[in-house]
Amino acid sequence: MRWLLAGAAAVPLASCGGGTDAGATVAGSAAGTGSSGTSGAVTQPVAGACTVIPEETGGPYPADGTNTNGGSIINVLNQSGVVRSDIRASFNGATGVAAGVPLTIKLQLLNASGSCASLAGYAVYLWHCDREGLYSLYSSGVTAQNYLRGVQETDSAGNLAFTTIFPGCYAGRMPHVHFEVYPSLAKAASAANRIKTSQFTFPMATLNEAYTASGYTASVRNLAQISYATDNVFSDGTSLQMATVTGNATDGYVVTLVVAVNG
Repeated sequence: MRWLLAGAAAVPLASCGGGTDAGATVAGSAAGTGSSGTSGAVTQPVAGACTVIPEETGGPYPADGTNTNGGSIINVLNQSGVVRSDIRASFNGATGVAAGVPLTIKLQLLNASGSCASLAGYAVYLWHCDREGLYSLYSSGVTAQNYLRGVQETDSAGNLAFTTIFPGCYAGRMPHVHFEVYPSLAKAASAANRIKTSQFTFPMATLNEAYTASGYTASVRNLAQISYATDNVFSDGTSLQMATVTGNATDGYVVTLVVAVNG
């Protein structure tokens, strides 16, 4: 696993997290929360062989029960309402809403050790920074918020979708989205059960266009000082972690990515 060395002005340095029990609320909160996330399947072709997406650091802001902030364990996996498709708003009593360019994230999970068959009934916990480069629950000014975090379960074709906002670029890192893969929604209640931790990024043309939108001024400056080649996560290549993007900065974007794991 590669350790992040990026120093952000708005956020601390990145590092890895471990795994501890995160409670059982995820398993019990699927009913009535729209947990299937089946709107719009990933349409990228699936071949008979696929490569497992690289393992990456979860960074210092996972909020999955594996680290602390201010002396307290930070964990959303045991909070009611974390299983949801729209992650723009905070939940479980918090009221903040993340503003930014609309973004739909569509993932498809495949079994690399099983002829790339679709992985139905698996779960993904996904999180990323806001347009200012801040992480809810950790960064100064948003520690009382838990937006831009959520869990979804894959449908029969291995697909799921999140509605969110385009993440900003903070100093020292290429823009990215974190996620953890779990073998079931019930097991997503504990970070100890995750079978893959990784990140994905966006094409440079998309980043340059997205950051012309209101609220992303700092991202323009930060992006100019980093590249895929110098990023501590993506410097070894992005072929399996580069999302396919459609849309624009006015109407919003849709990104798709096929994620192969050993199921």
